[in-house]
Amino acid sequence: MTDRAHALTPDGTLTVGYAAMLEQFHPREAVDLTAFAEEHGFSGCMAADHFQPWVPQQGHASFVWNVLAAVGERTRGDLGPGVTCPSFRFHPAIVAQAAATLEAMNPGRSWLGLGTGEALNEHVVPGYWPEAGERSRRMWEAVELINQLFAASLKGRDTKFAGEFFKMETTRLWSMPEAAPPVLVATAGPINARKTGKLADGMITVGAPLEKIEGLFGRFEEGAREAGKDPSAMPRILQLHLSWAETDEQALRNAMTEWPNGGMKFPKADIRSPFEFEQMAKLVRAEDFEGRMVISSDPDLHRAEIQRFVDLGFDRVYLHNVGRNQREWIEVFGRDVLPKLTR
Repeated sequence: MTDRAHALTPDGTLTVGYAAMLEQFHPREAVDLTAFAEEHGFSGCMAADHFQPWVPQQGHASFVWNVLAAVGERTRGDLGPGVTCPSFRFHPAIVAQAAATLEAMNPGRSWLGLGTGEALNEHVVPGYWPEAGERSRRMWEAVELINQLFAASLKGRDTKFAGEFFKMETTRLWSMPEAAPPVLVATAGPINARKTGKLADGMITVGAPLEKIEGLFGRFEEGAREAGKDPSAMPRILQLHLSWAETDEQALRNAMTEWPNGGMKFPKADIRSPFEFEQMAKLVRAEDFEGRMVISSDPDLHRAEIQRFVDLGFDRVYLHNVGRNQREWIEVFGRDVLPKLTR
């Protein structure tokens, strides 16, 4: 949809936000850290939607919508789930209601990040866990339902839906903001990148080789133009994992202990338990992070890596430092990294 005026609309400036990893921190601490990050130059919050952590060591998995509501009261920047799955734990109508409420409470600030889901979080509601192709089809049908429900509700009208995977009886969203939040879709492959440009308001992706992301951008732009949209007016959002600490050795220990999933070079969407990931983590070695995540005590190495992605064309970047040393990292990056990033 192209008629959603919003703070995420690209205006040539770069915004660097905080990735609140709800797998790692108590919800109150996650809110406090997001507010602390804003005080040190970060703007915006991408909050993880997990029912379980990746590995038991991470220790948490709070409900993303509760946390975002609290973040909205403590901060001034943008905020949204990065990302939620509208296909298994939640019917898409419920996701639409949650997103509309968040935007009504924070006008012009929120966005709805959607993805195809992972068994780690979605299988807790028992049922058939489909292969990747079907998960994508379910997500795109959910996007259609959500956009239809937003559009009808903004006009004060009822609507209904009957698709391959989802049904919705005649209804509307009764608490609507003045404009619907933008729908952003997480994509890592060319087919979904094209559909994202065509059917969504913007794209989210994670750090990857630059040539791969350039290919995703190309397909995203192609899809946007097919739908009569200007791709340059659509946000491109990056979530970037990194490990910074006062020494290289501590940065590596943090990565190995707190975020071993970052070194797993295989698809993870079908794994159901943090305890299964814990066993797999025993196979992860330091070299497995190479090319996937910068692990260093040197802020300038991290700055250079972030700048590479900014130069590629991202409008907004959300940073996740994988260690527990969040406040020290926020202070260092707020002072030594964020001011040196340029568009």
